Amino acid sequence: MHAPTQIEPRSLADYLCVMTRAVFEPGLNWRVVEAKWPGITSAFVAFDPMTVAGYTPTDVERLMADPAIIRNRKKIDATIYNAGEMLNVDREHGGFKRYLGSFGSYEATAADLRKRFKFLGQTGAYYFLYVVREPVPGHEEWMATHGVRAPKG
Repeated sequence: MHAPTQIEPRSLADYLCVMTRAVFEPGLNWRVVEAKWPGITSAFVAFDPMTVAGYTPTDVERLMADPAIIRNRKKIDATIYNAGEMLNVDREHGGFKRYLGSFGSYEATAADLRKRFKFLGQTGAYYFLYVVREPVPGHEEWMATHGVRAPKG
Protein backbone atom coordinates (compact mmCIF):
# COMPACT_ATOMS: atom_id res chain seq x y z
CA MET A 1 0.00 0.00 0.00
CA HIS A 2 1.29 3.46 -0.88
CA ALA A 3 0.76 6.82 0.78
CA PRO A 4 -2.14 8.91 -0.52
CA THR A 5 -1.34 11.72 -2.90
CA GLN A 6 -0.92 15.07 -1.18
CA ILE A 7 -2.42 18.25 -2.60
CA GLU A 8 -1.97 21.99 -2.18
CA PRO A 9 -5.55 23.09 -1.37
CA ARG A 10 -6.52 26.18 -3.33
CA SER A 11 -10.11 26.49 -2.14
CA LEU A 12 -12.61 25.24 0.41
CA ALA A 13 -13.81 22.80 -2.26
CA ASP A 14 -10.37 21.13 -2.16
CA TYR A 15 -10.60 20.74 1.61
CA LEU A 16 -14.17 19.42 1.39
CA CYS A 17 -13.16 16.94 -1.31
CA VAL A 18 -10.41 15.46 0.88
CA MET A 19 -12.62 15.45 3.97
CA THR A 20 -15.43 13.75 2.06
CA ARG A 21 -13.07 11.00 0.96
CA ALA A 22 -12.03 10.56 4.61
CA VAL A 23 -15.75 10.27 5.49
CA PHE A 24 -16.62 7.76 2.76
CA GLU A 25 -13.65 5.38 3.00
CA PRO A 26 -14.08 3.90 6.52
CA GLY A 27 -15.65 0.48 6.42
CA LEU A 28 -15.28 0.15 2.66
CA ASN A 29 -12.63 -1.21 0.37
CA TRP A 30 -10.73 1.73 -1.09
CA ARG A 31 -11.30 0.30 -4.58
CA VAL A 32 -15.08 0.70 -4.11
CA VAL A 33 -14.62 4.34 -3.14
CA GLU A 34 -12.23 4.88 -6.05
CA ALA A 35 -14.73 3.39 -8.53
CA LYS A 36 -17.58 5.55 -7.20
CA TRP A 37 -15.52 8.74 -6.78
CA PRO A 38 -16.48 10.32 -10.12
CA GLY A 39 -20.16 9.88 -9.23
CA ILE A 40 -19.60 11.24 -5.72
CA THR A 41 -17.75 14.25 -7.15
CA SER A 42 -20.62 14.93 -9.54
CA ALA A 43 -23.31 14.40 -6.87
CA PHE A 44 -21.62 16.92 -4.59
CA VAL A 45 -21.04 19.43 -7.42
CA ALA A 46 -17.23 19.18 -7.30
CA PHE A 47 -17.51 19.73 -3.52
CA ASP A 48 -18.60 23.35 -3.70
CA PRO A 49 -19.29 23.92 0.02
CA MET A 50 -21.93 26.65 -0.52
CA THR A 51 -23.96 24.36 -2.75
CA VAL A 52 -23.49 21.21 -0.66
CA ALA A 53 -24.31 23.00 2.61
CA GLY A 54 -27.61 24.04 1.07
CA TYR A 55 -28.72 20.50 0.22
CA THR A 56 -32.22 19.73 1.46
CA PRO A 57 -33.90 16.46 2.52
CA THR A 58 -35.14 16.22 -1.08
CA ASP A 59 -31.52 16.35 -2.27
CA VAL A 60 -30.59 13.62 0.21
CA GLU A 61 -33.39 11.40 -1.13
CA ARG A 62 -32.16 12.05 -4.68
CA LEU A 63 -28.64 11.02 -3.65
CA MET A 64 -29.92 7.92 -1.87
CA ALA A 65 -31.45 6.81 -5.19
CA ASP A 66 -28.30 7.53 -7.24
CA PRO A 67 -26.51 4.28 -8.19
CA ALA A 68 -23.40 6.27 -9.21
CA ILE A 69 -22.52 6.97 -5.56
CA ILE A 70 -22.13 5.11 -2.28
CA ARG A 71 -25.64 5.37 -0.87
CA ASN A 72 -24.91 5.61 2.83
CA ARG A 73 -27.25 8.15 4.42
CA LYS A 74 -24.96 8.85 7.39
CA LYS A 75 -22.03 9.61 5.11
CA ILE A 76 -24.16 11.76 2.81
CA ASP A 77 -25.58 13.66 5.79
CA ALA A 78 -22.07 14.07 7.23
CA THR A 79 -20.82 15.56 3.96
CA ILE A 80 -23.63 18.12 3.93
CA TYR A 81 -23.08 19.00 7.59
CA ASN A 82 -19.31 19.20 7.10
CA ALA A 83 -19.73 21.61 4.17
CA GLY A 84 -21.69 23.98 6.41
CA GLU A 85 -19.26 23.62 9.28
CA MET A 86 -16.34 24.24 6.94
CA LEU A 87 -17.97 27.51 5.83
CA ASN A 88 -18.48 28.50 9.48
CA VAL A 89 -14.87 27.74 10.38
CA ASP A 90 -13.62 29.60 7.32
CA ARG A 91 -15.58 32.72 8.35
CA GLU A 92 -14.64 32.47 12.05
CA HIS A 93 -10.92 32.07 11.43
CA GLY A 94 -10.46 34.15 8.30
CA GLY A 95 -9.59 31.05 6.28
CA PHE A 96 -9.65 27.30 6.66
CA LYS A 97 -5.86 26.98 6.48
CA ARG A 98 -5.59 29.56 9.26
CA TYR A 99 -7.99 27.43 11.36
CA LEU A 100 -5.86 24.33 10.80
CA GLY A 101 -2.72 26.21 11.84
CA SER A 102 -4.27 27.69 14.99
CA PHE A 103 -3.77 24.73 17.33
CA GLY A 104 -0.01 24.38 17.64
CA SER A 105 0.12 20.58 17.49
CA TYR A 106 -1.11 17.68 15.42
CA GLU A 107 -2.97 16.19 18.39
CA ALA A 108 -4.90 19.39 19.12
CA THR A 109 -5.77 19.93 15.46
CA ALA A 110 -6.93 16.33 14.98
CA ALA A 111 -8.97 16.45 18.20
CA ASP A 112 -10.80 19.58 17.07
CA LEU A 113 -11.45 18.13 13.61
CA ARG A 114 -12.94 14.98 15.18
CA LYS A 115 -15.11 17.06 17.52
CA ARG A 116 -16.25 19.62 14.97
CA PHE A 117 -16.84 17.51 11.85
CA LYS A 118 -19.09 14.46 11.48
CA PHE A 119 -17.94 10.97 10.60
CA LEU A 120 -14.29 11.98 10.86
CA GLY A 121 -12.47 9.64 13.21
CA GLN A 122 -8.88 9.25 14.28
CA THR A 123 -7.69 7.73 11.00
CA GLY A 124 -9.81 10.11 8.90
CA ALA A 125 -8.35 13.15 10.67
CA TYR A 126 -4.80 11.87 10.09
CA TYR A 127 -5.57 11.15 6.42
CA PHE A 128 -7.17 14.57 5.94
CA LEU A 129 -4.30 16.49 7.52
CA TYR A 130 -1.68 14.45 5.66
CA VAL A 131 -3.32 14.93 2.25
CA VAL A 132 -3.75 18.71 2.69
CA ARG A 133 -0.08 18.96 3.74
CA GLU A 134 -0.59 19.94 7.36
CA PRO A 135 2.03 18.75 9.88
CA VAL A 136 1.43 15.15 10.99
CA PRO A 137 3.64 12.64 12.79
CA GLY A 138 5.27 9.92 10.69
CA HIS A 139 2.87 7.11 9.84
CA GLU A 140 4.68 4.42 11.85
CA GLU A 141 4.93 6.73 14.87
CA TRP A 142 1.25 7.70 14.57
CA MET A 143 0.16 4.06 14.30
CA ALA A 144 2.18 3.10 17.38
CA THR A 145 0.96 6.09 19.38
CA HIS A 146 -2.70 5.48 18.51
CA GLY A 147 -2.72 1.69 18.74
CA VAL A 148 -3.50 1.26 15.05
CA ARG A 149 -2.42 -1.97 13.38
CA ALA A 150 -1.25 -2.13 9.82
CA PRO A 151 -3.75 -3.79 7.49
CA LYS A 152 -3.02 -7.42 6.62
CA GLY A 153 -2.28 -8.58 3.14
